[in-house]
Amino acid sequence: MSEEYLLQMEGICKSFAGVHALDHVNFAVRPGKVMCLAGENGCGKSTLVKIISGVYTRDEGIVTFEGKTIQRITPAEATRLGIQVIYQDLSIFPNLTVMENLAVNSEVTAGRRMVNRKRWEQTAREALSKIGYDIDLYAKMGDLSMADKQLVAICRALLFNAKLIIMDEPTTALTKKEVDALFKTVRQLRDSGIAIMFISHKTEEIFEISDDVCIMRNGKNVFSGRTAELTRRDFTFYMTGRELSDERFVPKNLSKEPVLEVQNLSMKGRLRDVSLQLRKGEILGVTGLLGSGRTELALALFGLARPSAGKILLHGKEVRISSPIAAQKLRIGYVPEDRLTEGLCLQQPIADNITLSSLKRLSNALGILKKKDVYADADIWVKQFSIATDDARKFASTLSGGNQQKIVLSKWLSNELDVLILNGPTVGVDVGAKQDIHQLVHQLAGEGLAVIIISDDLSEVVLNCSRVVVMKDGAIVGEMEGEHVTEENILEIIR
Repeated sequence: MSEEYLLQMEGICKSFAGVHALDHVNFAVRPGKVMCLAGENGCGKSTLVKIISGVYTRDEGIVTFEGKTIQRITPAEATRLGIQVIYQDLSIFPNLTVMENLAVNSEVTAGRRMVNRKRWEQTAREALSKIGYDIDLYAKMGDLSMADKQLVAICRALLFNAKLIIMDEPTTALTKKEVDALFKTVRQLRDSGIAIMFISHKTEEIFEISDDVCIMRNGKNVFSGRTAELTRRDFTFYMTGRELSDERFVPKNLSKEPVLEVQNLSMKGRLRDVSLQLRKGEILGVTGLLGSGRTELALALFGLARPSAGKILLHGKEVRISSPIAAQKLRIGYVPEDRLTEGLCLQQPIADNITLSSLKRLSNALGILKKKDVYADADIWVKQFSIATDDARKFASTLSGGNQQKIVLSKWLSNELDVLILNGPTVGVDVGAKQDIHQLVHQLAGEGLAVIIISDDLSEVVLNCSRVVVMKDGAIVGEMEGEHVTEENILEIIR
């Protein structure tokens, strides 16, 4: 085993019910470096992390930490070694204060039964000082932003003399500004000699923050090496096993007249005199920082928020969109940013989710709905969008983020639509599924659908939108079209 590595794993295997989750995986982390573990959903990343942290026991393979072979890792042993995992849910107590969240694990580990507020405060301040982070110790964790919660979780990990910190998709719910702040902390930890294992599928972030990369696919690692050795095209190929197109969308057969018009739309404290047009066959991008008004615009167009002034016109006629039902009758569909809480019924079958907006169409004259018709209709969309399931009766919660997003799209496309609004269409989706969704949207626009993509992912906006409006403080502050749609031009307006 090389002394160069803090953690080294060789030939790691793990099976569940005869299915290989990990197949002779080799993995290594250098001290004082950021190692990115990348791969599409279901590739084995989570299983590998659970073996490192002692949640799962490996079937085969050798694990070495600080040059010593570890026969069996338990969660307690992993903590003793200095391995800390910060999961996506952060494992925090939202009803407790920052101080209590920082101190409680140390108190439990020490076997203390009596609360000593002075000692707890001292422990909390010690934790915060490790990264120079300043926050109100008596603030409730549930009231903090996701970025602040992340930093508290990092401080808590450092209390246990962490040598390796594993961060599971830490940027999923963060704005660009918050991501920059997190990366500053990650670099600070790296420079202090702590190894960081950073799990992500966001290409730009991986190239920005990582020193080393391990890419997994189908339970095997297909690339391990320095990040500098990889091009972005190579990275995408290793992730998906296929060459992905980076061809920009070019609209064809645009309608002469707009299908949707917004005139001086306002909403107190949220929108200010917003005006735009959308034609059939077009993909219009709406971008801006968090709080710019981009989501409020989508909510107004789908009847989830009521404007205080202005007009919305469809096919040249003014309409009132008082509810999502009214929007659906006007042939407007909306895919929300948070598909888990707003777009899906996770503990319901895939088929029920797909047909949720088509119940009237599928019911007979008496309003009776037959299950066989539901499954027959759902199977059409499962096949058309290559949703990765062998049975539409399985719950939506069993699918990856990309496949869940395809369900939400299918739900609307099973109806006749004139306008489709996509708010953050590929948030939390791996690179392969992201490409599939983009190609699907291009196809729909080519068939005459009018599409709005709302996103702060500038590469997504530039690749998919032939025209872009930029929002700030509830107003449109810039517009560009064709070759002028570039990340640089968008950033210049946003800043």
